Amino acid sequence: MAIVWGRHPKYALFVFVVLATTFYLLDPFSLPPPEPLPPLNIDSVKGELPKRLARADAIYDKVLADRQGLIRHFGPTPQDVMMFPPNKDPWPPYTVWDFFPAAYNCPHELVRVGALGDGGKWVCGLSRVETKKDCVIYSVGINHESSFEAQLLTSTSHCEVWGYDFSVSSFGPQITRSLSPRTHFFAYGLAGNDHIPPPNAPSTDYPMYTLQSLMKMNGHTHIDILKVDIESWEFETLTTMLKPYLESGEPLPFGQLQLEIHLWNKTFEDFLEWWEMLESAGLRPFMTEPNLVYVNYNRQASADLAEYSFLNIKGDNIFIKDKPEVHAH
Repeated sequence: MAIVWGRHPKYALFVFVVLATTFYLLDPFSLPPPEPLPPLNIDSVKGELPKRLARADAIYDKVLADRQGLIRHFGPTPQDVMMFPPNKDPWPPYTVWDFFPAAYNCPHELVRVGALGDGGKWVCGLSRVETKKDCVIYSVGINHESSFEAQLLTSTSHCEVWGYDFSVSSFGPQITRSLSPRTHFFAYGLAGNDHIPPPNAPSTDYPMYTLQSLMKMNGHTHIDILKVDIESWEFETLTTMLKPYLESGEPLPFGQLQLEIHLWNKTFEDFLEWWEMLESAGLRPFMTEPNLVYVNYNRQASADLAEYSFLNIKGDNIFIKDKPEVHAH
């Protein structure tokens, strides 16, 4: 290189610039951060939020009654309802998802955060945490795609993200160097029970923790937004997670839940029981999307994956309670 530099300094400088630019572009931390969402700052008019929630409750109560009617029509019991009816005459005009519409009205603005394809999620009331100083986000299941987490960070001033996934070693490349100070990644899994591998455990034996244990490790008493994508383990994990709250009557420690549901090997009766458990814990679906990417890649597959976003209507989380007014003394 020294010989080339001495004989052809302009050529050597050009080569140096090309190489430096290439390394810069290949560095995932050099990616430009995602564009923040437009400033929101549209908190509900004083006294309006309880009215919106009451109306959303009434609308959802009708859906609960309609669900029972649909079960009687196509059942007449849950054991008789098929998840995805075969093509026969007469053709039953429904799929399992028709029994569980995302019919709860978000009382704030509804915004999609992250990629428009697989990876993005719908959030109710991002404005409620836009400037919240103790904003806590948990993201379970990264899989090399972090557009959701990245846009949450660029659109808020204080939110921090705790990420968990034992199948990868970091967040996806969307978490740039400028965003990384507000992120915390751990190669742990979310499970119904804690499991700490012994020192001589195989490399495939990963640490697993309950949500309560993870929150205790981090010193958290609340989570504003919880995103979970754990490839069908959501049934076992959420069942164990919610049980103590259902037994005690205490509200769940998170404000909303973004969850991908995988119906692999599930019956309608089992799914209905699990879903009604979510509802009993105070979770109400306000948005859903079938995972059509999965259907497209598996041409013969049923649409048995769907994204749901839930609002927790119990307790005093930031999405259902107005911020207390601060009075000057």
